[in-house]
Amino acid sequence: MASYSFSSPGYVNIPPYYNTTPNGYSGLNFQYPLSDSYSTTGTSSATSASPYHTQATLDPAYYHQFQPTLSYPCYPSSAYPSAYNLTPTNQIASSIKISQGYQNESIPSSSFDHSNPSASNSPSPTIKIEGKTCSTSKTKINRNRPKPQQLSPDPDNNIERIFIWDLDETIIISHSLLTGTYAQSYQKDNQTSLNLGLRMEDIIFNLADANLFYNDLEECDQAHIDDISSDDNGQDLSNYNFSIDGFHSTSSNGNNTVRGGVDWMRKLAFRYRRIKDLYNTYRTDIQNLLGPQKYEELLQLRLDTETLTASWLTTALKALNIIKQRKNCINVLVTTNPLVVTLSKVLLYGLGDVFDIENIYSATKVGRESCFERIHTRFGRKPTYVVIGDGRDEELAAKQQSWPFWRVNEHQNLTALVHALEWQFL
Repeated sequence: MASYSFSSPGYVNIPPYYNTTPNGYSGLNFQYPLSDSYSTTGTSSATSASPYHTQATLDPAYYHQFQPTLSYPCYPSSAYPSAYNLTPTNQIASSIKISQGYQNESIPSSSFDHSNPSASNSPSPTIKIEGKTCSTSKTKINRNRPKPQQLSPDPDNNIERIFIWDLDETIIISHSLLTGTYAQSYQKDNQTSLNLGLRMEDIIFNLADANLFYNDLEECDQAHIDDISSDDNGQDLSNYNFSIDGFHSTSSNGNNTVRGGVDWMRKLAFRYRRIKDLYNTYRTDIQNLLGPQKYEELLQLRLDTETLTASWLTTALKALNIIKQRKNCINVLVTTNPLVVTLSKVLLYGLGDVFDIENIYSATKVGRESCFERIHTRFGRKPTYVVIGDGRDEELAAKQQSWPFWRVNEHQNLTALVHALEWQFL
């Protein structure tokens, strides 16, 4: 019988991703055991007559009693219950049905509307001043505001699979360079590793400070870029001067902006809107944002890091691009870094092309479980969710949602993930 296995741990009972092919099965080889009454050449044996002598045509039901065996890279099946466990009687029929593509049901529009944090089950709390909620859409200021663009894809897009990625130590090697963990694990020079980590950290925070309002937003972090969009009145920001708008001049008197008040929340929303515009403008063109000199420094630093880490980022990008090229799959990023720092890393490491800004979440304040629940609410129950990470935290959060988890804590795990995606097991 056909059997497939990888050196990397994955997850049990993840339905394989099928492309539409003439035979309906892409990359899979089903083999069925034959009865002793049949010889390998198809003729009857000497001891018993062939069933073909008594029937004009082949009865397909005869083969349904023999079940194919598939072996996926996985943890023990008892680790995570899956909605895709197939019983012997429906395994073949379900596989055929899956190969034809998932049919999404209609999802309530409220699941996709992030203009109101309470409507989208946002974990970010609203700020209340003197018993009044400042960011409610029922105020006079908000009544005529333009409705933000919906974050989620249309249900007709038939999203089949959502891959939820961790960032540090899964897609990029960053923190372990600073702590010396990577050098120790892979017998690399510790000082070289530390220098690379410090240089990259310096570029990351310089970009966050200079272009992404990190100093303004360090204490105003949020889980998603559009969490505060309901406080944005749509004002043209082309000539807006953020340095003199009084965002930092907070006090309790009437002459300055009251921190947490309506005017302060509006200025905060302006900053997040500018970040979103900048990300979408330079997500694939970081050179024009940094300038030639800093861009050359970044390229050399990334090259040195790739040499030290055996092309870790390149391998991760290969997996991300395979997913991006599938029309019914998307990449989502959930990290424990502040949102602004995360966006800075995504831009500098060349990940902007595989992660839409609407698909990036920060779990710094709300935790991974809350982010996973929010993603589940946004996309619904139809897609299959696969979590990819290196740590125990994301594994436990995935288990709480009964989602498959693929661990990436060494290079061969990442390579095996690429193979599984290429062979369409994921």
